[in-house]
Amino acid sequence: MYIRTVKASIFVLVLLVSLFTLVACSSSEDAETTGTEITDIVWQWERVTDRPSGETTTVPNPENYTLIFKDDDTFSGQADCNQISGTYSQEGGFTLTVGPSTMAFCGEDSLDQQYIDLLNGVVAGGPDGAGGFALEWAGAEKRMEFSNGGAA
Repeated sequence: MYIRTVKASIFVLVLLVSLFTLVACSSSEDAETTGTEITDIVWQWERVTDRPSGETTTVPNPENYTLIFKDDDTFSGQADCNQISGTYSQEGGFTLTVGPSTMAFCGEDSLDQQYIDLLNGVVAGGPDGAGGFALEWAGAEKRMEFSNGGAA
């Protein structure tokens, strides 16, 4: 009788652990689809890679090229000396629509216009698994990589 009770207890314990694991995995999947892990963080643009040519451009001042995603599907940021804002969606990929922005001349060496043009071509993106964030163009032709610059 004692062995049967121990076996039943072990079975119930294994069943409970399995259920807790299933619930935990389900909760983390929900967090990924809502994008909460990307919001309210200052993402700093570090580099862009052109995959067909293999060329990587490192951004000299990442803190001047930022994105901050909000829970209401809007974003704001900086494109060198200009402020940018717009909307984003994670439905069927990842898209950005750059809206109102200032249009000051930031200097000959600025990457502000390239940055905005790249953002307008984004079709996929999300956390990179190493604490950063990446955005890609169709066919992964271009990949923008961002580092976590801290809480917004």
